[in-house]
Formats: sequence, structure tokens, C-alpha cells
Amino acid sequence: MENNKQDLMRSIQIKLPRLSKGQKLIAEYILNHYDKAAFMTAAKLGTSIGVSESTVVRFASELGFSGYPKLQRSLQQLIRNKLTTVQRIELSNDYITQENALKNVLKADIENIKATSEKINYQTFEDIVNSLFKARKIYIIGLRDSSALSEFLAFYLNLILDNVELVAYGVSDIFEQMLNINEQDIVIGIGFPRYAIRTIEALTFARSKHATIVSITDSLLSPLSVNADYTLVAQSNMTSFVDSLVAPLSVINALIIAVGLREKEKISKTFSTLEDIWQDYKVYL
Repeated sequence: MENNKQDLMRSIQIKLPRLSKGQKLIAEYILNHYDKAAFMTAAKLGTSIGVSESTVVRFASELGFSGYPKLQRSLQQLIRNKLTTVQRIELSNDYITQENALKNVLKADIENIKATSEKINYQTFEDIVNSLFKARKIYIIGLRDSSALSEFLAFYLNLILDNVELVAYGVSDIFEQMLNINEQDIVIGIGFPRYAIRTIEALTFARSKHATIVSITDSLLSPLSVNADYTLVAQSNMTSFVDSLVAPLSVINALIIAVGLREKEKISKTFSTLEDIWQDYKVYL
């Protein structure tokens, strides 16, 4: 990751002398403030520097990118893991205000789902569903921000299948919960920037035991993908202290439904029994 950063910044520095006056302003701004530039649209970046949007687009092409969004994503990839929560708050203050918070967040979530639909590998999705039915045991781990996702997936898969275990912080350590894992098992690791180190370590441990690894993360370059046999990419971009988990949750929903469609009869019996329990114990209003 650090090498990628150096390569991009070095490329900008090398090209700097032969850039136009307007493009030099962009280059200097990115070199000094790439953390902010990464989350600006071409129009916003141009306005901040005092150049036209078309100049920003031409600058991206000069660097070898097919368009400004490619340059923007490259910058985002460099910094997303490095931004602290405080830095993310500062960035969100620049672009999200009390007045436009709802509109901007909804727009960002829509864009994340759209990008996920375009990026995700549908054959990989089907292969994962097939693998789940062959597994002796399915371990699910997603810590910190991703714990809501892992708990949601584990809760519903557990209603469909009989071999699901949620790995989470508790009385026993993560590795103790995965003590008996072997090559017949599947581990689903869920993680998004800033990636939880313990999740990565758990997947490394599972790989050493020859288990099948499935990662649900934001990129094929994610550290969760390193040890994965299958990776489902779900975009989670959000210039805020809160991660956007809408697209990842949508992918997880699809995974639950795809598994459930193969176990219709079992699901019907399970929920019929649950309805009786819920009514007897007044679980719902």
C-alpha cells in the first residue's frame, strides 16, 4: 500500500514540470492535501483550486487514468486504511452539513449499491452458496464495525442451516472458538476499512488449518482477500466517521436468500415452529 502511494505521488512529481499552469495547481494540491482531494468530485476539486472541471479531468488523463473517478479511487485506496476517526470527522465536516446530511448519505449509499452491483462477481457468489452446503461447519467472523453484519448473517443462516457458529469477542478468545477448525470447514470473514487486525489474524489461522476462506470486503486488495478462496466485493465508501454498510448488508441479504431458496421446506417448518414460540411467549406486539 505504501509503495502504491509512493508510485502515484512520484508519478505526479515527475510529470509536474511539463504540466499546464492549471494542472500544476492540481498536482501541488494533491501532493499536499491528497487526503482531502480523494473525496472531492472533479468539480469540487476544481472550485477549491480555481480551475475548471475539464482541467481536472485532463490532469487525470495526463497521469494515465481513463477518467477522474479512476484517479479519485486510487487516492481513496491509499488513505482509507490510514484515516483515523478524527480525520474522518474533519473530512465529513467539509462535505456533509446538518442541512444536506440526509440527501448526501442517501446518495452515497445508492452509489455504493450501484458500484457493488457492477463490481461483484456473480459466479463467485454462486460458488460460495454451493460451498456452504458442503461444509462441515461454517464460522462467521466480523469484528468492531462489521460485528453488526456478522451477527445478522449468523442469525439468519443459523435458522436455515444447523452448522453455523458466530466467532466474536467474549469469555473465550477468538482462536479458542476456532480451535477445532479443519479443511472441511468454511470461514466467512467480514471487514471494511479500518480493517480489524483480529479478523485478519483469524483468517490467517483458518488458512493454516486448510479451511475454505470467504471474505466479504471492499476490494480485492483488502487484507481480508489475501487468504481468501472467494471474495465478494461490496463498496463501503463514506466520507464520515460512520462506515456505509448498506451495500455489504445487501450482499449478505442476497447470500441468506440464496441459501434459503434451497431449503424452502426446512425454512417453512422452522418459522412455523418459531411463530408458535413467539406467540406463546409474546415476543412480538
